[in-house]
Amino acid sequence: MKNKRLSALVGSICLVLVLVALPFMAACPAPAEETTTPTELEYPLGKAVIRIGGQDILTGANADYGRQMMYGAKMAIDEINTAGGILGSKIEMNFLDSELTPGVAVRNARWQTKEWDADVLFGLSESACGLAMGPLMDELDRVFFICHAADSKLTEEMVFKDGYDKVFDVMVNSYQETYLPALFFKDWEDIKTIGFLSAAYGWGYNTRDAFRACLTKYRPDIKTVAETEAGYLTMDFTPQLTKLMAAKPNLIYSTPWAGEGVAMIRQAMDMGIFEQDWFKGWFMAMGGSVDTAEGIAADVKAGKTNGKLWATARYLWNQNEKPSNVKFVDGFRELFGRYPNYSAANAYATIYLIKSALEETKSLDTDRLVAALKGRTFQAPEGERWFRPEDNLACYSVPIGRYTYDESVCPNAYLTDLFELPWRDYYSSPPNYELP
Repeated sequence: MKNKRLSALVGSICLVLVLVALPFMAACPAPAEETTTPTELEYPLGKAVIRIGGQDILTGANADYGRQMMYGAKMAIDEINTAGGILGSKIEMNFLDSELTPGVAVRNARWQTKEWDADVLFGLSESACGLAMGPLMDELDRVFFICHAADSKLTEEMVFKDGYDKVFDVMVNSYQETYLPALFFKDWEDIKTIGFLSAAYGWGYNTRDAFRACLTKYRPDIKTVAETEAGYLTMDFTPQLTKLMAAKPNLIYSTPWAGEGVAMIRQAMDMGIFEQDWFKGWFMAMGGSVDTAEGIAADVKAGKTNGKLWATARYLWNQNEKPSNVKFVDGFRELFGRYPNYSAANAYATIYLIKSALEETKSLDTDRLVAALKGRTFQAPEGERWFRPEDNLACYSVPIGRYTYDESVCPNAYLTDLFELPWRDYYSSPPNYELP
């Protein structure tokens, strides 16, 4: 009897213990099956996120170039990330305002590398900013891709002569605005005199001198009758244009760009330069840029240029109908509601270039990237470009053209009567960089 009571007591105690423990047993899930979460070391590039630092002008009259550069890069990054990234690693971008100031550009690059841990860098209008990147990239141990600045010194001197080979220029430099138009206008028999309106800094002076040297090599009879210049933030070009009109040059060659260039051309139209019989043509370096095309559209539509305004850029949205170009232009317009500028196309190409180089090297090591990039052929919207290994300059052809307006083609003014030469016919090459 005693044993039965003891058994019953023990059973009751066990039941109570089970009932008390049930809530805790329910709250503690069964041990999960072992799983493995990828660590950064298991990514081929060693990082889950590749950080790309960009910078360009985002304020003032030239800010559209920076916005377009940022948009082009963002478009490429979104496409790549949607497709799985670079070897499984996603891309993240930080984009800063360079303010067209070398000191700011240097500060930005330092912050992006040292504080934000950028793996690769790109950007920059204003050649002085680009020239500051050569020694800085040696210090920071990073590759920098230039998407806009175009002074020939960037490659001819900084890379080739001084050996700062961590900087790559993804576009044609000033050969496009100098030697190509010189080879075009040399055959205009009615051009006997020329006037210059130069941007008052390195790019403007060097471009002017290179154009004149090449043109007079073939046409020593052409004489310079007027030279004038304008610095950054000039919006009243009346003094410069008055000086040009007084000299009556057959051809005017100008280098102010962006909002300043638009103001210059519109004032020239209002002053009647394009209506003069002695005036045969105006070549506007970088004038084929989309911001210029938008800014003078109403004037071109009204016939104020009289078919005398010629220009180029470092990419023209209408330069060919290749599927890659059509896809880029249509995609850009759908995303941003505008036609792409060359800074957008160059940034777009740069991001895909970074992707291809990283996929080949499977490394973020700067020296390995430089070795993979030298002499590399890469894809841009309009077609293939090639890095000349001696000075890291992208080689490819872009036309010049005459401004026209046709609403059935484009809501902006655009370039037609395109004149194009193979790039080898107008590029100057190391080691001597002789005139073409």
